[in-house]
Amino acid sequence: MSDKELRQNTFDIFPYDFVKENQVIANMTKDGYEVISPNKISPDLYHEIYKFLKNDFILTLCNPENFNELLTNTFSVNNASNDISEELSDEFDLQTFAGSISATEDLLSGSNDTPIIKLINGVISQAIKARASDIHFEPYEDRIVVRFRVDGILREVLSQDSKISSVLISRIKIISGLDISERRLPQDGRVSLSLGDKSIDVRVSTLPSSYGERVVLRLLDKQSAQINIEDLGLPPKILSNYKSSLKNPEGIILFTGPTGSGKTTTLYSGLRYLSDSSQNILTVEDPIEYTLRGIGQTQVNSKTGYTFAKGLRAILRQDPDVVMVGEMRDVETAQIGIQASLTGHLVLSTVHTNSAIAAITRLRDMGIESFLLASSLRTIISQRLVRRLCLDCKKEEVASTQAQKLFNLDSSQKVWSSTGCSSCSHTGYQGRIAIAECIQIDKELKELIHNNASENAIANYVFKDNKSIDDASLELLKNGTTSCEELIRVGNLKEDVNI
Repeated sequence: MSDKELRQNTFDIFPYDFVKENQVIANMTKDGYEVISPNKISPDLYHEIYKFLKNDFILTLCNPENFNELLTNTFSVNNASNDISEELSDEFDLQTFAGSISATEDLLSGSNDTPIIKLINGVISQAIKARASDIHFEPYEDRIVVRFRVDGILREVLSQDSKISSVLISRIKIISGLDISERRLPQDGRVSLSLGDKSIDVRVSTLPSSYGERVVLRLLDKQSAQINIEDLGLPPKILSNYKSSLKNPEGIILFTGPTGSGKTTTLYSGLRYLSDSSQNILTVEDPIEYTLRGIGQTQVNSKTGYTFAKGLRAILRQDPDVVMVGEMRDVETAQIGIQASLTGHLVLSTVHTNSAIAAITRLRDMGIESFLLASSLRTIISQRLVRRLCLDCKKEEVASTQAQKLFNLDSSQKVWSSTGCSSCSHTGYQGRIAIAECIQIDKELKELIHNNASENAIANYVFKDNKSIDDASLELLKNGTTSCEELIRVGNLKEDVNI
């Protein structure tokens, strides 16, 4: 029997604990029962299987790798989509429940899997309710720690006996379709979950470590991909520039900012704004975070050599009107993107730099000629996400001497700081807001870029009549939306300042 034929049948006749212990999987074929195993079975096991099936069977031997793949596929297929809100009441206490689980039980067995499933569901459920973007399962010598990333900051939510680590991580690997027998290499998987009427895509990543595998779950709310361009929270002038640039038939729109700054959401909202039956919109991404209706999406694959550059070349042969490249991370991708923009395509992409102007310098450093940049660039938007102060517990105070110096404030300027309360889980912050700056490439700026003008010369021209990201930050500080500490954290300021 081939691997393909194996995967097309149903093999979950035996419970997981029996399969795990005896290394046998049963399948019902048109000719009767078939039992698959990597080993010859003993007479005692033969009689036990016969008793269980109440019928005779044919034994098929396969190699251990195929058996492990079959085992993973068998016990993950029925969990590919499930409602994690089942059996979780509003009074569910994650800490208390986790502490009640016996670390000596085999929690993956058919009769005892409920506690570990409920624990994982409880962790994911609380993460969604806390608006977490990621869940980290981190095994150490004597503990396994669970942390949530909320508003860009990690915080510990659970710490349990390390004895449950392996079964906890194995169950996560099973529901996400990963190979549970492979512990030496990193793996990536995906699973769709629902919490009530909320649909969540979960991207799963495993990494071998000293005390077991670390697992990170990236929670992707499908509703985030449906956000309208007007709901991004961008300042009116930047939003207007973005929308007008999207109406251009050709050119490049670039986004810059660190990981987690909302670039993908802004990109996707632009694609949704453009999406209609009159245009062919194609993307090449790493990875595809959200599936967009009416848009052709392809994902790079380093294992097969399918890079951004190869993907971009391929989709340009598909007669696109609009192209989105997840990132211009090398000169080849940048060159193809620029050539595409000069031959009648609108190209959207990202560059990892700290400011909008630095994107121009980065592309120059890659080897892109200045005259090509001047001809192809239309708009560059740099953005950050800063945490909002909790409205229930923020307090007003006079800015410290250090803050006055760092943010150029006068001595009477009032600012707000975080304290922490039950409403914000004692973090002092609730939610995030975007700060951004935008460079619109006009005739004068084209000349500056063409003539290799310095970053300072470009900045002096661009921000003469436009707000920089620092100006936007200062505005949020003065009106009490965020704090000095948060702006220092997000702005990556290097000064040794003790606010």
